[in-house]
Formats: sequence, structure tokens, C-alpha cells
Amino acid sequence: MLRNLLRLLSGLLLIAPLAWSGCKSEQPPPQQVFIQINERRISPAEFDRLFAASLLPDQQLKAEERADLQRSFLVQLIDRELIAREARERNIVVTPAEVDTAVQEHYDDYPGEGLQAMLRERGMTLDSWREELRQNLVMEKLLREVVYARVVVAEEEVAAYYEEHRADFDRPEQVRARQIMVTDEAQGKQVLGLLRQGEDFTEVARQYSQSPDARQGGDLGFFGRGQMPGEFDAVVFDLPVGRLSKLVKSDYGYHIFLVEEIRPAARLSQKEAEREIRRVLEAGKQEEAYQNWLQELRSRASIEVNWDQLDD
Repeated sequence: MLRNLLRLLSGLLLIAPLAWSGCKSEQPPPQQVFIQINERRISPAEFDRLFAASLLPDQQLKAEERADLQRSFLVQLIDRELIAREARERNIVVTPAEVDTAVQEHYDDYPGEGLQAMLRERGMTLDSWREELRQNLVMEKLLREVVYARVVVAEEEVAAYYEEHRADFDRPEQVRARQIMVTDEAQGKQVLGLLRQGEDFTEVARQYSQSPDARQGGDLGFFGRGQMPGEFDAVVFDLPVGRLSKLVKSDYGYHIFLVEEIRPAARLSQKEAEREIRRVLEAGKQEEAYQNWLQELRSRASIEVNWDQLDD
């Protein structure tokens, strides 16, 4: 059993020592167990392989840095195995369609060759990344259905939070804008010409924009000064609602903006702030529920770690 309990103070990255209940021979067999989590056995060779896969290719580490990362990774490995086992026992599955949707969302976040470049950087194939994504979706589904479903935020908690954090709801002037971003100035001028001829901005953004928000018609949502690159602020906060900007150059490419709405500076009422407050309170309660649930999984598990092997 777990003799010295892991104390989870921040995420999965802080570690307290785990004791090894076996005996250490002078000449350990090649397949000696390094970690045992219930019936799952992990040899030193398998741990080394998994740890190496978590690093960037050619990542250079000092001895102390490597030791710290290995211990952090070990804790995450144990917790991940416990969660995966719980998901299997509860028959939590995701469909191929759900995986396909998640894959497409990542393609949207990494336009062009961005996703392939990310996989190369991580030393992964598309198939191995897809399997990792599937496993993550299973765990997320387990948390939603088993852990987070019990989280409730009461009206009284919302009111108390608002009273204690009134100053946080002072809102500066904000604008809601859409953008179209292309990498070539000539194409930018061509797209601007289409818009000036009356083409719908949202549809043109979906067709021509190379920004990750293209799928949403270039919608940037509401933002205040300083939240976007300076080139954006210099244009959109002086642009009347409904009027197209000129072609704007930035480090990302060439942009065209359309301001849809302007919000003057104001202090939000409790009703206006309620959605945001609930998000904050739910996030805190979900994290607490997760840590408590994870601690419960650990207390029911049989976990043994040969720390001497890790130190060696």
C-alpha cells in the first residue's frame, strides 16, 4: 500500500516520498518491477521510455532538473493510471466521431502545416497523437460525469463573491470585432475589394482568413485595450461600428477589421457578472472535488515504488 501519502498541493506536480515494500537485491533481474499500481507493473525500462517520450526531442537537462522532472512525471503517471483504471471499470468510452471532432478542432488551432510541425516537435506520429487524444477525452468524460457533476454553486455564493470583489467588475471600454488575416498583401487588397463590393464579412473570413478564428467568421469577441497586439488597438478603438478598416500590417500578416459593437466603460451589476462569477466558483469547486476524488482513488489503490531505482 501507499505508505507515505502523496500530498497534492498544486496540480499533479508536487511529490511526497513513496515507500518500497520489497527487498532490493544486489543484482536486480532485468525485468525488476519499478512501479506497481494495483495489478499494473512498470519496469525501469518502460518508465524510462515513457519519461523520454514526455520530453522534447534533444531536450538537454541537468542532473538535478532531470531528477525533479522524473519525480513529477512519476506522480502524474501513477495518477493517470488510477484514472484510466477507474474509467475502464465504469465503462467510460468515447466514439470515433468524438475523436474526429477533437482532431478537427486541433487542426483549426494549428492552421496550415502547424499541426504536423507540432507533432514533429513532440516526436509523435499522427496515430500515436490520436490515441493520446482519445485517452484524454475518456478521462475528461469521466471527470465530467463522475466528479464535476456533483459541483453546485448556490445563489448565496454568487452574491457573496460579488460583494467581496466589486472592484473586479469595473469594465474598461471594450469592442467586439471580426478580422480577416492573410499572409500576402496582394491577397489582402483583393479580399478588401470583395468586402467593399458588399460581400458578407463572416463568409469572406471563413473562405479566405488564415487566422484560427476563421471558422467563427473571424469573431474576436469582446476585448479591451492592451488585450490584443498594439496594431489591433490602434485601429479598432477608433473605428466606427459597421465600418471596414484599411489593410493593417502586423507580425502575423495583413488584417482587415470590422467593429460590430462598442461597450462603454462601466461597473457590471451582479446579474451582469453572474455568469463570470459562476465560472470562477465552479472552477475552484471542480478543482477541489478533483483533488478529493483523486485522493480517494489513491487511498483505495495498492501502490509500490522502488525509489532507490529512481535515485540510481
